Amino acid sequence: MCIDHTNRRDFIKTAAAAGIAVAGVSALAAPASAHAHAVPLDKVALTNVRIFDGDQVTSPRTVVIDNGRIGISSLGARRIDCGGAVLLPGLTDAHLHLRDVNTLHALAGSGVTTGLDMASFPPSLVDSLRGLPGLTDIRSAGAPAVAPGSPQSRIPTFPADAVLTGPEQAARFVRSRIAEGSDYIKIIIDEPGLSPETVKAVTTSAHSAGRLVMAHATTTAMVVRALDANVDMIHHVPMDSALPASVAARYASSGTFAVPTLTMMEGFGKLGIPGMDYAAAEGSVAALRRAGARILAGTDANLTPGIPVQPPYGTSLHHELELLVRAGLTGREALRAATSLPAQAFGLRDRGAVRVGNRADLVLIDGDPLADITATRAVRRVWVGGAEYVPATA
Repeated sequence: MCIDHTNRRDFIKTAAAAGIAVAGVSALAAPASAHAHAVPLDKVALTNVRIFDGDQVTSPRTVVIDNGRIGISSLGARRIDCGGAVLLPGLTDAHLHLRDVNTLHALAGSGVTTGLDMASFPPSLVDSLRGLPGLTDIRSAGAPAVAPGSPQSRIPTFPADAVLTGPEQAARFVRSRIAEGSDYIKIIIDEPGLSPETVKAVTTSAHSAGRLVMAHATTTAMVVRALDANVDMIHHVPMDSALPASVAARYASSGTFAVPTLTMMEGFGKLGIPGMDYAAAEGSVAALRRAGARILAGTDANLTPGIPVQPPYGTSLHHELELLVRAGLTGREALRAATSLPAQAFGLRDRGAVRVGNRADLVLIDGDPLADITATRAVRRVWVGGAEYVPATA
């Protein structure tokens, strides 16, 4: 298919936005999945288990799950011999788009115990998926700030107050999102995007309200705009050309986190669209790593109608880890990108490490992921907040 420059640009903007939950209203009516159930909380001692402690895989020891947390004493606990399997902190997908409760089942079944939604609406959809016992814990940006004429602004159900014409509307936008329960604020920067002044105003207002700012940027020029505005995280990486070393260095010097979503970038690279080269995305990640930037694992998993690339919930995070390793991260760095680093980046202090007092979000796998990152796919058991997630038998 021949795509001229204007159409290609519009296609990229729409596609890379992957998944502002267009069908949010209908998703509310989706029934709860019957594919799995959560085992009630009990006190469990996982014996003979090796732990990924953020640096290495330890020798066998015992981990106690007690009232939803990682406990100290195994007295009175039901014992499970893990046979030397490896225990990971529950995994985090730092970029996905919620659909319905089945989303949470798919995530939990793959060991993704925290899901960070990067644009879904209406708020009632997000609220219906919060705090479900034994299922993946979520956070959400709600509706993002977009420009008039952007693909998002043309969605019939998109909230009008999220379409910003200038910086004077920034404070109201942030207040509205916080009132709806947004945990952080997202800005779509790609052209036709918000002006630099508006991006900066939204960022300043969000920071004044104690909220982190996520920026969607898929070209180097838009990445620079996001960095100039002092956003906290930049989602996606350019596919037109790899990030220059000087721009990658700005991530590190400013403390800005990168969420490359290589799974999504790979998918678009396979579509054969002129100017969209997966090698550029991979090169951007390599440049970020060389610069010492902090990189998080996010997939852009979605089921949004009209988006030609839809990474599956849960399993795509394992693929993302593999792509990060191919781009130059070590297995250790990739695991941190899905455990301790997102916990640090989003201020989730009760997870990301197998540590006494933390939520018992745990994934038991076969194999050593430091030796072979594909071992994360061999999920044996998952606990979410201390409740074991058990797939239903066929």
